[in-house]
Amino acid sequence: MRKTIVSPSLLSADFLNLQKDLEMINGSSAELVHVDMMDGSFVPNISIGFPILSNLKKVCNKDLDVHYMVVHPEQYIERTAKAGAKIMTVHQEACVHLHRTISEIKTYGMMAGVALNPSTPICMLEDIINDVDMVLLMSVNPGFGGQKFIENTINKTRRLKELIEHSGSKALIEVDGGVNATTAPRLVEAGVDILVSGSYIFKSPDPIKTISDLSQL
Repeated sequence: MRKTIVSPSLLSADFLNLQKDLEMINGSSAELVHVDMMDGSFVPNISIGFPILSNLKKVCNKDLDVHYMVVHPEQYIERTAKAGAKIMTVHQEACVHLHRTISEIKTYGMMAGVALNPSTPICMLEDIINDVDMVLLMSVNPGFGGQKFIENTINKTRRLKELIEHSGSKALIEVDGGVNATTAPRLVEAGVDILVSGSYIFKSPDPIKTISDLSQL
């Protein structure tokens, strides 16, 4: 039986006590830590920058799952690798030369992920699916935490799973946005490998148990 990978989203962590939340994640069954990088241009919000990203590995013993919601993410590949990231995910909508960006991410020893906004169809990945290590489906419009889950994500996940299987790709499927006790089982049933969850985990009375419950799906 496969294990679902959980990637707690730091966007919902306590930034006045980030070390405490990272230590909680260290003691949990989470395999990844999801780090959202926002520029206020690609999305209407600004999150953390390299001063924080570059120091996370000093405290965190989980792999960094870094998601760029920025224009020109290719400018940050080398710095992301130096920060110790395991996965670097860029948006299809933000990359004019997506194949080149994916190839460069891999050159630096990271897994290459491609994210799709809710309105971007799966067919945009047909010519790149065998080159990516992971596809991140946004199940909310990116830029803010705590949003309501977009129901079409379930069918979109199934279509992506079909594309992966039909093409022979080994890409993992990750979903970010509105992941909780109700949506998570349905997502896993549809084919999701990695669950990103923020407020559901960090607002839980027992975050470690919540992470464990998600990983058992």
